[in-house]
Amino acid sequence: MTTTVIRNADWVIAWDELAARHVYRRNIDIAFTDGTIVFVGRNYPGAADRVIDGTDRLILPGLIDIHSHPEHEPLYRGVREEHGLRNMHMTGLYERSQAFSAPDDEARAASAECAYCELLLSGVTSLVDISAAWDGWIEVCAKSGMRAFLAPGYVSARWRLANDFDLQYAWQEARGREGFETALALIDGAARHPSGRLSGVVSPMQIDTCTADLLRDSRDAARERGLPFTVHAAQSVSEVREMIRRHGKTPIQWAYEIGILGPDTILGHALFLDTHSWIRWWTETDLKLIAETGASVAHCPTPFARYGQIMENFGDYLRAGVNMGLGTDTAPHNLVEEMRKAAVLARIAARDIGTVTTSDLLHAATAGGAKALMRDDLGRIAANKKADLVLVDLALPQMMPARDPLRSFVYHAADRAVRDVFVDGRQVVAEAKVTTLNQADAAHRLYRAQQRMLEAAPRRDYRGRSAEEIVPLSLPLAD
Repeated sequence: MTTTVIRNADWVIAWDELAARHVYRRNIDIAFTDGTIVFVGRNYPGAADRVIDGTDRLILPGLIDIHSHPEHEPLYRGVREEHGLRNMHMTGLYERSQAFSAPDDEARAASAECAYCELLLSGVTSLVDISAAWDGWIEVCAKSGMRAFLAPGYVSARWRLANDFDLQYAWQEARGREGFETALALIDGAARHPSGRLSGVVSPMQIDTCTADLLRDSRDAARERGLPFTVHAAQSVSEVREMIRRHGKTPIQWAYEIGILGPDTILGHALFLDTHSWIRWWTETDLKLIAETGASVAHCPTPFARYGQIMENFGDYLRAGVNMGLGTDTAPHNLVEEMRKAAVLARIAARDIGTVTTSDLLHAATAGGAKALMRDDLGRIAANKKADLVLVDLALPQMMPARDPLRSFVYHAADRAVRDVFVDGRQVVAEAKVTTLNQADAAHRLYRAQQRMLEAAPRRDYRGRSAEEIVPLSLPLAD
């Protein structure tokens, strides 16, 4: 057993168990033995195998990302930022998914490694990785050193486009069942990994691409294993309209009707509720149903903001009693940026600076995410919790003056200030460099993988267009 002590940390974001909230503490020690915190307070009295000077450091709990797609999102760098269709209510999701995809497992590995590095460097220590199952996924996840919750996705239907305004579905229910079994086998394999840091989330991909039976069976499989269950729901106007066409109900109302909402359910996005200004359905029950069933919401502001869409609003969800977590649904995989964006966009939507606080966003990125994952040993700096810790450099110019170091971190310095990261007591970032993966090598492999993806676009696109025709460069090429 190895004990590490961070001595006399200038600032610590510690957990107050009685108040069930984070609080600042100053000039204290944090000791952890192997993967567990054993002491938080002044003057740790025990022996230590390693001592870290806490001068000029803010120590915060490892951030928890409950919705991400590492196996393909980094491949969209330079593609996704301004891609959307006006005829599909601004979203580019459906066109992008049919024209561009990870071409092979080599591409998926390069993309995932790049994303894992970005996540670690922004202080994320626990990750829900929602990806298509691919060979080598468990190994790369384990190598990264992250605490990973693998969520292999599967569907009963594929989206299909014949034009830029009509979303269609190609149903293959047998394929969905096969994907379900593959996902469960992969999740069970991850749980057996000797690292002890890998787990799973049962993840039928989208509420509009899965049958009711597949969704219910997925929920049951998750409960049998004591795992969370996640599904994308209310993520686009097209999806909401399709579900109303099929069932006369919003996606959230249908999810409630078929019995898949509950404390173990994570709804990916849940942005376009019946009260949203882009929907304005006659009911006003979606938010209440999410809250009453105890389901969590994974909020990922960046992809929607790029389309011109916002949640209306984060503060209303909190006040309704919904457990909120955060995710990175696009590149860059930077949860600190998502915290900042979620706060600002909520205030714009509410026209009220007080609708959310920085404390609210930190809670979502830590304890809220832990609750969604059914893990009260994560997202908190307290004795007997997991030693997932982030050390932030208070001497960085962008952090100074650190009158309120959390605000300096979220609104000013962000990931630039992350110096060291520990997951389960093991250091995975040292002096702002990932120690477990080769970020530069992954980036070079990602470049080659993107070239293969772009070259394949004319064979996949419903109009046979090149990548340049689908997503032109931001500036014309003069030569």
